[in-house]
Amino acid sequence: MRPPLPTLGPQPKKSPVGPVMVVSLLLGLSAGGVWWWKQRLASETPATVAAEPQATAPVAQGPVDTGAAAALPSAPTAAAAPSNDPLKAAGLSRAVIRIEGPLETAVTAAAGPEVGPALAQVVTRTLVWWVDVPGDIRRGDTLDVLYEVRPNEEPLVYAVRFTSNKTGQTHKTYRFQAEGDRNPRYYLPSGEELELRLENSPLDDYEQVTSLLRDGRRHKGVDFKTPVGTPVKAPFTGIVRRKNWSFRFNGNCIELEEVGGKHRRALFLHMDELPRTLKVGDRIAAGAVLGRSGNSGRSFAPHLHYQLEAGDERVLDPYESHRTYRRSLAATQRAAFEAEMRRQDALLGTTVAGG
Repeated sequence: MRPPLPTLGPQPKKSPVGPVMVVSLLLGLSAGGVWWWKQRLASETPATVAAEPQATAPVAQGPVDTGAAAALPSAPTAAAAPSNDPLKAAGLSRAVIRIEGPLETAVTAAAGPEVGPALAQVVTRTLVWWVDVPGDIRRGDTLDVLYEVRPNEEPLVYAVRFTSNKTGQTHKTYRFQAEGDRNPRYYLPSGEELELRLENSPLDDYEQVTSLLRDGRRHKGVDFKTPVGTPVKAPFTGIVRRKNWSFRFNGNCIELEEVGGKHRRALFLHMDELPRTLKVGDRIAAGAVLGRSGNSGRSFAPHLHYQLEAGDERVLDPYESHRTYRRSLAATQRAAFEAEMRRQDALLGTTVAGG
């Protein structure tokens, strides 16, 4: 069949009634829908307004989690609740450490990379009074450490509990400042100081021994942490042989050669400015003040470096060359110390790390 041919000329008119009815119907439906939607919004508006204050209060408490914005809790959040953690309340932290390799690795794993390396150094200052570090550190040794993190300073250790496979003992020490003492010290449960003191020491008092010959750092002397200006005394009668040599590293320094006896030499580094009256060749009596401690030369904190050498330049350990002793707390201080020891024990917990 052929398709129909196109029609030429005017077309017959169609009735407009059908299209008008369709348009009218659509307009009516649209108007009805708008009215129904407005009525629904009006009925829901009070509920929405009442919910806004509940949603607004938590927003001011911290960063908004957009994933939970549709279901904000009406109860106080966990962040707003007071902490029942006694460690946080005391501003302290606890590291629970089991040693299976290098000490620093174990401490860093427990305390985190920002604190761990420095904390390991500070903890070592207590361990060296019980064992040689690192030679006597064994796999399976455990440590509990109570410490305070301080901005731009090394961590401050309050208590250490160390179970040693070398000694077969659990060693403990606690930081405590006795009434009338210039500095806090670390004490054993017996009330004796953790650190040995030197007879005829170059310092009458100091805060802490921060380095020894046996602490694994290959240090040639003993470092005493002490404020700038602490009097430094001659440990024996001697002659001043050198003064302020290698200033870039040693800072203000003195070398004193013993008169008679063992012919030892004592080196005092990082001192404050030396007295102008002190001259090479001067004879200094035992116990006389040589100068004051400082923070000069290659020094990162106020301290005194005290080094002993034999006549043949062998480095000597002051803790083997001097007589030593431990100072004990006065009886009047024992009750306060025992109370502080109980407080720190409670923060450490009752179980040994790794047990």
